[in-house]
Amino acid sequence: MSGAEDPKKQCQREARIAAMDLLARREHSRRELVSKLERRFVPDVVAATVDTLADEGLQSDRRFAEAYLRQRSERGYGQLRIRQEMRQRGVSDQLITEAEAACEVDWYALLERVAKRKFGDAEPADLSEKAKRQRFLMYRGFSTEQIRDVLD
Repeated sequence: MSGAEDPKKQCQREARIAAMDLLARREHSRRELVSKLERRFVPDVVAATVDTLADEGLQSDRRFAEAYLRQRSERGYGQLRIRQEMRQRGVSDQLITEAEAACEVDWYALLERVAKRKFGDAEPADLSEKAKRQRFLMYRGFSTEQIRDVLD
C-alpha cells in the first residue's frame, strides 16, 4: 500500500514546490496558479495543492488584486483595463472593488500624467489628432467621461 502512495506524495510535494516557486516571484491569482500548475501536474493534485496554499495564506486573490492594481496603475493603465485584466485572471468583482478601495488610485491624475507623458503639453492640432489621443487613452483603460474631462 505504501508503495502506491509514495509516487502520489512525491507528486504532491513537487506540485507544492512548483507553486511556491511561482508565488515567490510574484503574487498569482488562484486561476493563474492552477493554470500554470496543470501544465505539469494532474488536476486533483493541483486543486489540493492550491487549496492548501490558500488555507495557509500563501496564495490570496485579495493580495493578488491589490498588488496587480498597484503595479498596473503605476505603469499608466486605467481602471477599466485593469478591472478587465483581473477578471480574466479569475478575480471576483467584489475583490476588485475592495482592492480599488484599498489602493485609492486617483484615476484623473493618472490620466493626466499618461496623456502628458505621451502627448506633451501641446493641444491637438485638429480633430483627427484629438481622436487619436482619445483612442490611445481608451485603449489604456480610461473611461470616455474621464478622457473628456481631462482633454477638454
